[in-house]
Amino acid sequence: MASPLHETLVNLFREQPSLALDLAGEKLGLRPGAGVTPELLSGELAQVAAPQARADAVISLVRDGRPVLSIVLEVQLARDPGKRFSWPVYVAGVRARLACPTALVVVTPYRGVAKWARQPIALGPTGDRVRPLVLGPEAIPPVTDPEEAERNLGLALLSALSRSRGEEAVEVAWAVVRAAVARGEETWRLYTDLVLSGLDAPGRAKLEALMDTKYEYQSEYARKYVAQGRAEGRAEGRTEGEAVGKAEALVAVLAARKLPVSEAQRERILACKDLPDLDRWIARAAVAATTEEIFVPVA
Repeated sequence: MASPLHETLVNLFREQPSLALDLAGEKLGLRPGAGVTPELLSGELAQVAAPQARADAVISLVRDGRPVLSIVLEVQLARDPGKRFSWPVYVAGVRARLACPTALVVVTPYRGVAKWARQPIALGPTGDRVRPLVLGPEAIPPVTDPEEAERNLGLALLSALSRSRGEEAVEVAWAVVRAAVARGEETWRLYTDLVLSGLDAPGRAKLEALMDTKYEYQSEYARKYVAQGRAEGRAEGRTEGEAVGKAEALVAVLAARKLPVSEAQRERILACKDLPDLDRWIARAAVAATTEEIFVPVA
């Protein structure tokens, strides 16, 4: 089951198919030429008999009614060895469907994941490889203007997630929080929790101070959230946001230690909202010989 953060970032690129090219097309070596129109296609690869044969997004660049380049776009928040087997399947399936050159673009706000994703994927003993093109944090510009963040909230969130410390990180996160208000209570809570969980401890403290003292809450739900039920509401929201972050961290630890994770185990981890359980699992994951060991009940 995909996390709320993963789905939020995937929707960003589904809603703006040209965004990957706009951010780093030249850097990634994607040069389709003039006169192309980006079109979002289904990520389902029905003709491919493989587990989970579904890309996060497939973008076709069309000229004169014909695709000239296609992009398989994957949002990646943690190292996942299984993707190094499924990604080539996605590329081959889209290439066969559209009969045009196809690139694999991996988007991640995290430097460690970007470094891992850039490694070429060997297809066989003869040296054939798929080379992922990675749109990492260095290619994501800072979005500090609340009006710009409101126009492109998904990009603003991606910008905040790629910066975890320092004054710029707080400034970018603050722009996201202010911009999210216009989208309604549910969006505001989700985006606030995500940017808070992405900051280091000093950054979280600074952002919380800004939310306490400087924000002019214009909507009834925001005033109620802060003035009437802030302690209870924030505790619940922060718990959910922290749980998402801890669950994704646990998946990353297991991947880094090359411990196999079944789909059922992954769903259990990402669905868990109990912080003590997640803390205990993360501690066990550092020393466990198998993934099953992290779930052993406390005696």
